[in-house]
Amino acid sequence: MSTPSLAALPIRRLTLRDLTVCADLSQDRGWPREEHKWGFLLTAGKGFGIDDPQGGLVAACVVTEYGPWGRPDLAAIGMVLVAGRHARQGVGRRLMRHVLSTMGTTPLTLHATPNGRPLYEELGFKVTGRAEMLKGRFTPGGTESGVFTRAAAAEDLPAILRLDEEVFGVDRTPLITRLPAFADQLRVAEEDGRIIGYAAAWPNMDTHVVGPLVARDTETAKALVGSLAAHTDRPLRTDIDVRHEELLTWAKARGLASVAFNAVMTYGTTDLPGDWTRRFAPLTVAAG
Repeated sequence: MSTPSLAALPIRRLTLRDLTVCADLSQDRGWPREEHKWGFLLTAGKGFGIDDPQGGLVAACVVTEYGPWGRPDLAAIGMVLVAGRHARQGVGRRLMRHVLSTMGTTPLTLHATPNGRPLYEELGFKVTGRAEMLKGRFTPGGTESGVFTRAAAAEDLPAILRLDEEVFGVDRTPLITRLPAFADQLRVAEEDGRIIGYAAAWPNMDTHVVGPLVARDTETAKALVGSLAAHTDRPLRTDIDVRHEELLTWAKARGLASVAFNAVMTYGTTDLPGDWTRRFAPLTVAAG
């Protein structure tokens, strides 16, 4: 029996049952398996994939929608991967065109690696920003911040959701309400009984990823990062909007080194909603 052509293989929805083959695909491309993150994205978002008749996946991606159910205001595309044996055969382009068709007029965003950027530009995505990935062991130092931080409590969730929607410009309730179970730490910054920032640290292989990082100002962001670092013995990793130069300089002075840059791209909108001045780092670049 002949093997069907790649163009004839159907694109289907992925579910949590596909966690292992998604992790296998990451590993195939030299990425960490990241099963914890895949599980989060496949439950909080919509996965799309192409099955390989010989086993595993030919390609996969995840779309995370924000806003009213069924009528999203924004969607983030992430984890766009094609198996090495099927690379450079148009599979990624076909999968992305399927996502664009499925999402209709919904504005889209993604973080593009230098390798992926040409395809996204070909499809009509525009570069609207840049994020710098940092990684390393955080070393405390300098003057003590006057910002008060503490572990988040269950009763803080409504205030966190209100702040998050104000800063991101879209309702992300399905994503943020999963944070307490997904992250090892969820902390808030508080002033006069009012939450002025929040941040999470979630496990990813041998690191703790800091994200989301939402804060009133840079000093608050520093206090949140410092408080997360004080409660882990793992290296930290985060992706900071390059416009936050002061935070980047501070983090590098504390031991975090630059690893890579990703282009923030949008489709169907000229810019992301919300207030970038208080949006320091995403939960994960895969979810915008």
